[in-house]
Amino acid sequence: MANNNELALVKKDTVDVVASKVKQFQEAGELHFPAHYSPENAMKSAWLKLQEVKAKNGNSYVPILEHCTKDSIANSLLNMVVQGLNPAKNQGYFIAYGKSLTFQRSYFGTMAVTKRVTGAKSINASVIYEGDDVDYEMVNGRIKNLTHKQKFGNLNKENIIGAYCVIDLGHDDVYTELMTIDELRQAWSQSQMWGKEQTKEKKGSTHDNFKQEMAKKTVINRACKKFLNSSDDSSLVIDHFMQQDEKIEEAQAQQEVSENANKEFIDVEYNEVEEDSPPQQEKEQETPTEPQNEFEQAAQDLDKQTQDEGPGF
Repeated sequence: MANNNELALVKKDTVDVVASKVKQFQEAGELHFPAHYSPENAMKSAWLKLQEVKAKNGNSYVPILEHCTKDSIANSLLNMVVQGLNPAKNQGYFIAYGKSLTFQRSYFGTMAVTKRVTGAKSINASVIYEGDDVDYEMVNGRIKNLTHKQKFGNLNKENIIGAYCVIDLGHDDVYTELMTIDELRQAWSQSQMWGKEQTKEKKGSTHDNFKQEMAKKTVINRACKKFLNSSDDSSLVIDHFMQQDEKIEEAQAQQEVSENANKEFIDVEYNEVEEDSPPQQEKEQETPTEPQNEFEQAAQDLDKQTQDEGPGF
């Protein structure tokens, strides 16, 4: 791990810079935090977390504060603070893709941002099992008046057929998102832990062992994102909320390009040697290695709870 002097320099170039930027946003009236949220405390918690997190570098793991670029560290902290989130409350996680650090919201964080922006009273999700009685109306393309009757005997993770999330905005204004099991699995298939040919949950995997919770988390994320996408709020918070997935996808894409940059395939032409001809000596051809770019390193394994909220839910 870096010594105290090195850590102090990184902190000066990241935490202090972000704190100054946040102060500018506040003074300009672009950013308002809830009464219970302290950006200073959130960044202190984040800084402690950052000193513990490691990124994969070849066959070993190294501290992300040594491995990732200072710009990406600062941007991930700014993304966290603007959204009013705190990693100490499991509202998000820091994940390295190559040398690019990203802040990835958990579904707790997604709910927190949604409540903050919309003033929602509550956000709740439930799983639908085979044999449950579910009824609702479609009004102007939105689900209305959803009712769900469930019997205790139906509670079996192998019989899940769907899930829904209800965002209660008060004054009889309710937003409902409904997903079938096929839609849930399609979302889960975006996870790096899901095999290419996989169509169902692997026995013993997170999606299998905690299928009910995974279904709830996925539909909550879908509901909050869809609801906020339809919002006409152009605040700084919404901008950062919307940009997060794009930044993560961009970092993943650049990392993939970097990993494949040196995998050059050479098409060699050859002439068939006649049987009586002496064999020609083959000279091994060397392919020059391209210079590494900053995303050359392999991604940190997403074997954490939050990875299921990222693009894989």
